[in-house]
Amino acid sequence: MSETRTTCPYCGVGCGVLVTAGDGGTAAVRGDPEHPSNYGRLCSKGAALGETVDLDGRLLYPQIRGRRVSWNAALDHVAAGFTRIVAEHGPDAVAFYVSGQLLTEDYYVANKLMKGFIGSANIDTNSRLCMSSSVAGHKRAFGSDTVPGCYEDLEQAELLVLVGSNTAWCHPVLFQRIRAAKEQHPERKLIVIDPRRTATCDIADLHLPVKSGSDAVLFNGLLTYLFQNGRVDFNYLEAATEGYGQALQAARDSAPSIPAVAAACGVAEQDLARFYHLFAATERVVTVYSQGVNQSSSGSDKVNAIINCHLATGRIGRPGMGPFSVTGQPNAMGGREVGGLANQLAAHMDFDDPQQVDSVRRFWRAPNMAGQPGLKAIDMFRALDEGEIKAIWIMATNPVVSLPDADRVRAALRHCELVVVSDCMANTDTTACADVLLPAAAWGEKDGTVTNSERRISRQRTFLPPPGEAKPDWWIVSEVAKRLGYAEAFSFQSPAHIFREHAALSGFENNGTRDFDLSGLTQVSDETYTQMQPVQWPVRSAQPGGTIRMFGDGKFFTASRKARFIAIAPRLPMNALDDEYPMVLNTGRVRDHWHTMTRTGK
Repeated sequence: MSETRTTCPYCGVGCGVLVTAGDGGTAAVRGDPEHPSNYGRLCSKGAALGETVDLDGRLLYPQIRGRRVSWNAALDHVAAGFTRIVAEHGPDAVAFYVSGQLLTEDYYVANKLMKGFIGSANIDTNSRLCMSSSVAGHKRAFGSDTVPGCYEDLEQAELLVLVGSNTAWCHPVLFQRIRAAKEQHPERKLIVIDPRRTATCDIADLHLPVKSGSDAVLFNGLLTYLFQNGRVDFNYLEAATEGYGQALQAARDSAPSIPAVAAACGVAEQDLARFYHLFAATERVVTVYSQGVNQSSSGSDKVNAIINCHLATGRIGRPGMGPFSVTGQPNAMGGREVGGLANQLAAHMDFDDPQQVDSVRRFWRAPNMAGQPGLKAIDMFRALDEGEIKAIWIMATNPVVSLPDADRVRAALRHCELVVVSDCMANTDTTACADVLLPAAAWGEKDGTVTNSERRISRQRTFLPPPGEAKPDWWIVSEVAKRLGYAEAFSFQSPAHIFREHAALSGFENNGTRDFDLSGLTQVSDETYTQMQPVQWPVRSAQPGGTIRMFGDGKFFTASRKARFIAIAPRLPMNALDDEYPMVLNTGRVRDHWHTMTRTGK
């Protein structure tokens, strides 16, 4: 039996796997030694993938209010409900809530339908809860949502700083690569910044157990230290950045000295001084950050406090150095590429630029192009609870478990006029609230692409037939779009067809002005798409092999082409000073399980 080369559907590392399909829907899985994300390594979740492909608990047929129906009946019902509600209340009365579990092609079609044709930007994703802080931080600093580096930088760094990231459990294969590099080069240093002592600390040279929420104070203090000790690269500042003076003043106001920062962060002065000294004295520094930074009421400020320190030293876009955001889901990055967030347009374009809104409208020939951002995840479900949103379509996620204030989410869904859920599992907390259930293809049955934390696009390939009447998400959305009257714009025949349009939009009226550019792949044939190898965007005609690192030339995507320092005034978690709720709670991930365990619970 032949092996299928595909990609793991769990975290944002994006590991390649080789799968041999067996009799009766079974599968044997091993790491792909040729995939540049993992070189054959797998974690416990990836190694157990073969145990999750059985049909136990699968949603196999469309249902309306618990009764099995045909696909035509279900799709007609969804389209009629959305049509009626839009006609009575306007396009902002409907919403899509999607997921980093979708493939890029699925994401693209859903975003196109909502923003271009229904006419609302009320489409947001569960990636909002983990990655939107990074998106905002990147755009403020770089003018674009760009991760500058690559995984090799983690192995080449002389100093690796992990902030709010239990890499050992949340990104285990990256942790394996980091540990192997450290064993080969014992002189290299690893610092973990985390309120808790986690498994990641086992190989750390220094653990800074900062108070929850004090990251911005910590990195403002580092910026102050770099200036006070003559470690700022003023030539780089002059040539490639702007706003340094204001950022330094804000840093000095909030974090003037090591004793002041140590007191605010709750760490020992000598440990803080050691961290600052190592960062200042080491040329090749990578700062990896994840949900401990992003999942915060001031997450974007923390992101920019980190980026400020790398800009101050010119340590960005070169081997072994730079700020590095690692994503939680397999296709959080792909969702960002197609505009899966309510405040984004497709292809890294933005609502705040009327020309870009017009570009997307003309490319799609969209009759009802949304002109302003929609409701973000928390606001979306609040509007649902208050009756402003009257129909919602949830795809590949379980918000009744994963969103904050779950009881309110459940109640909102219970009294919503129309709740549509596309899922591969029949019984989740969210499917229990659905009027219409649509059986979606699962990993192993889906075909398309995902993008990992280092901008690397990889193929997910089919190795199992879809069971029952399950269908790919892109097909389901396209069929509803046709029933809404948009057949010509949604006449997609395959994931390759969608990918070509996605790539063409990324290059449309771009001319190097936007970071996300797949114009070198617009003519990819069905056969070439089938065989497509992992590649890091941007992929232009002049760079057919992709781009390993960004910003090494000191050029960014702001109007001035210079990176922007952001002045940060640190804010503590809201409840830290609340007498009624005098608690600060941290989240984490269970090593061997994934999200709400609807798959890994097997």
